[in-house]
Order: sequence, then C-alpha cells, then structure tokens
Amino acid sequence: MAMKITDECISCGACEPECPRSCISEGDEFFEIDPGCCTECVDEGGPRCVEVCPVDCIIKAE
Repeated sequence: MAMKITDECISCGACEPECPRSCISEGDEFFEIDPGCCTECVDEGGPRCVEVCPVDCIIKAE
C-alpha cells in the first residue's frame, strides 16, 4: 500500500525532503506521492511524511 496526498495540500513542501525514497514531488496543484515507489516507510517506523504535514492531508491510498 502507499500513501496519498489529498487536495487539502497547501504545497508547503515539508513532506518532500522527509521521504527516504524520493517518492514525493511537486505536482501542478499540490505535492504528489508516486504509489509505485511509496512503501509507507515500513523500514522507518511508519510514514515520515505524515509526521511533518501541518494540515494532515496525507492518507493511505485505496
């Protein structure tokens, strides 16, 4: 499973440097997570991007 950034993203960029696999990039309207790359930081103790998001807009993708 992967994480997903919702359209509530304010494009602050806090999540991008936290991703150890560089799966997060700036999209047209807000940041995006490549679902083929994201591992939910299972080896890191959980999604690091979620921890730093100031608006809680990062959720598990369905």
